[in-house]
Amino acid sequence: MCPLPQDSSYTTKPPRWVFSDEVPLEGNRPSALNTIFAFPPNRDTLGATAYFIVRNEGNILIDSPAFNQTNLDFLHSQGGIHRLFLTHRGAIGKTAEIQHSFKCEVLIQEQEAYLLPGLSVTTFNQELSLDSTVQLIWTPGHSPGSSCLYYSHLGGVLFSGRHLVPNLQGEPAPLRTAKTFHWNRQIKSLQFLLERFTPETLQYICPGANTGFLRGKHVIDRAFQRLVVWEGS
Repeated sequence: MCPLPQDSSYTTKPPRWVFSDEVPLEGNRPSALNTIFAFPPNRDTLGATAYFIVRNEGNILIDSPAFNQTNLDFLHSQGGIHRLFLTHRGAIGKTAEIQHSFKCEVLIQEQEAYLLPGLSVTTFNQELSLDSTVQLIWTPGHSPGSSCLYYSHLGGVLFSGRHLVPNLQGEPAPLRTAKTFHWNRQIKSLQFLLERFTPETLQYICPGANTGFLRGKHVIDRAFQRLVVWEGS
């Protein structure tokens, strides 16, 4: 089988370590599980950032990274993919190819599952607990099925897709665009998250877009406090 093409530097940089239970030993090789990696922006998903959680209970890919040899080799080196969660319809990318390569479970909110014809898909309505540490939460607004993944390890991490992204100042916020499905619902989804979490249970956000505004980071710290400030502004 011929190797996959490496399109350009836009998609062929290796995934980057974000953080984990322990400091990494070197480069992208973690010294512990419960480790989060971020992929380079994927032009198949309009420059979105996908994330990967490496853990004993089964690795989880959040949104589709570029389908190239660099990323495939990395995913195989970390033990493959157990589940692929799609935060919204714009993050589908090469989901079909990923599921075919890794035989992974694909999860998406039920309103957007029709966009994955022919695939084996697990859907949910408002919430779905994958295990004691991972919950899927429906946060409509950016799109009808826009959803977040909450990971309770590492101080509480919310993978927010395009529901919450950094603004020009690097602060987390819902941003209204020409493609926003329903702005008022998006604001209500933010309020729901603030009611659900606390400063102790939501310490980080890994946004699915605008990560360039984080100036080299792929995570927003003090997440709950910063969302409260935005809501009150």
